[in-house]
Amino acid sequence: MTTEPPETAQPGNSQPEDDRPDGARSGNSPVPGARSSDASPVSGALPPGDSPAPNSRPAGAHRQGARGNPVLSKVFEVAQTVEHAIRPNYPGVLFAAIFFAWSASPSLLPRTWLFQGLVSGISAVIGYGVGCVVGWAVRKWVLPRLPRELGTLGAVLRPSDRLRRITKLVIVFGVVFGAAAILARSARWQRDLQVLMGMEPTATSSYLRAELVAAATAAVVIFAYRGVRWLVRWISGMLNLDLRIPRAIALPGAVLVVAVVAVLLFQGVLAKAFFSVANSAFSVRNSNTSEFAVQPTSPERSGSPQSLAKWDTLGSEGRWFVSYAPTAERITQVTGKPAREPIRVYAGLESAPDPEAIAKLVVAELDRTRAWERKVLVVVTTTGTGWVDSTTAGSLEYLYGGDTAIAATQYSYLPSVLSFLSDKQKSIESGKTVIHAVHERWAQLPPEQRPKLLVYGESLGSQGSEGAFTGLDDIRSLVDGVLWVGPPNSNRIWTQIEERRDPGTPEILPIYADGLIVRFAGTATDLDRPARPWVEPRVAYLQHASDPIVWWSPDLLFNQPDWLREPRGSDVSRSIRWWPIVTFWQISADLAHAQKVPSGHGHRYGDLVLDGWAAIAQPPDWNPDLAQRIRVALDEDITWEYAHK
Repeated sequence: MTTEPPETAQPGNSQPEDDRPDGARSGNSPVPGARSSDASPVSGALPPGDSPAPNSRPAGAHRQGARGNPVLSKVFEVAQTVEHAIRPNYPGVLFAAIFFAWSASPSLLPRTWLFQGLVSGISAVIGYGVGCVVGWAVRKWVLPRLPRELGTLGAVLRPSDRLRRITKLVIVFGVVFGAAAILARSARWQRDLQVLMGMEPTATSSYLRAELVAAATAAVVIFAYRGVRWLVRWISGMLNLDLRIPRAIALPGAVLVVAVVAVLLFQGVLAKAFFSVANSAFSVRNSNTSEFAVQPTSPERSGSPQSLAKWDTLGSEGRWFVSYAPTAERITQVTGKPAREPIRVYAGLESAPDPEAIAKLVVAELDRTRAWERKVLVVVTTTGTGWVDSTTAGSLEYLYGGDTAIAATQYSYLPSVLSFLSDKQKSIESGKTVIHAVHERWAQLPPEQRPKLLVYGESLGSQGSEGAFTGLDDIRSLVDGVLWVGPPNSNRIWTQIEERRDPGTPEILPIYADGLIVRFAGTATDLDRPARPWVEPRVAYLQHASDPIVWWSPDLLFNQPDWLREPRGSDVSRSIRWWPIVTFWQISADLAHAQKVPSGHGHRYGDLVLDGWAAIAQPPDWNPDLAQRIRVALDEDITWEYAHK
């Protein structure tokens, strides 16, 4: 006959079976689904090392030590009922509490109670799994080797039934109230961050709701794991029952089968299916057009009746880019000077069959619009779905009175995060192909007739346009200036410069080669650091100390970064500390809401881009009064866009 795994085994083996790792069962315990001959040879006997199942406990045993105290007796009875229903692993619960506490520690960006609950729930699940493994290891290898008589220590390691029940209650209530205390402290950290970023502080009472969200999240994940474990045990039983494979081999074999199938599915079939479905879903979104995105009639825009890039092929972001731009009249109104109609060229994924054809179409559009006759020509490597920041484009157009041309292309239907995970090489190939194609045509013009050729990229777009160059020397030989905003930590050129920065300069705002060619800025005044010549062509990186996209890296797992050793940025909590694995997880969670903070923090760069363009392109007649008027106009433009896009 087979026996159910016990809830309480020999002293020291008190944890329920359900959350032990597969293979953690007692060495003679049968595999689920095995024949009765595989169980204990004596009918009704238990395998050596196991004790009776919970339902074999004598009636009223749960009230031992509680006689005469009906309240305590009732508490024990309810607790036992709940315990049998959810079958917790108590070392797992303790480790879950520790991981929960880590997840509530300060990070780069403030969080809502809902988001914190999700992050803490996932963290608690990870801790629960670690605790299950640690508890199993102690039961298997530590307790059996301890002498039976250990005095007080023995009472702790091999507690009585009553002490065990009390300990469980203490753990449960301690975790519940401890989590609330931790969240109350976390709410204070959140308020500190919110004040630094000019946000409305959160209330402690509302933040405590994160505990309920965390509990629900953890429960869903744990029960999903138990479903997978049941599948492993079922396969193991079938291997033993049908194929006569010994139990010692059947269980590891079942684990291997499930693991291999999971890896193949998630890395192969499911991954491809997921990104295929996501691509299809976002391609549908790509076909949507805002009611305020109207096909342009001006020949200076792609998608117009005169354009080689048809309106319905530009994609959702492309259609918005060419339809919503400051007109010559608007620019004149802001600057007080005559202006030209800005040129905006765009090619979507459906505008041409492949990246090379898209690049050729962009060059043809630049020829058609006579973009080579403008003062400035910018090649933008977009992010994910083909998005171009309106503030970035508008800033340059206001600065140069509309005497500009901006060219951009779409390389994916997916948002930047999914593009980064599925195929970040696409952005690099797109950036390289388009930039080189435009440069080749630009280089054919007489030097005195060429517009300034500038390159721009934000986030994943910066990584894409970086891919067009081998290094700073290549940049200086090909273009007249570069502005990169919020660069990911994996950017090759950015990383090389950061690693070779001048001694004594911080990672968040490094100085490289005395600022001769490239500079880093988190504010407008940082562009003047150091007070030494900045030769042309100029390269600038805009990066906030609180931007998780800039500072996230796998190295955070086991290496403390310089930006956490050095003085913090002005909007980074002084309470944040580096912990192995913990900091990596915290910054990873911050990525999900990098733009859900006010402008000037996180991944929101706002009109700092205007200052970046002023430093890189050096427009004529640039002065503080003009700068202020343009900032006001940009704020009005982006407010209208948020309300109507």
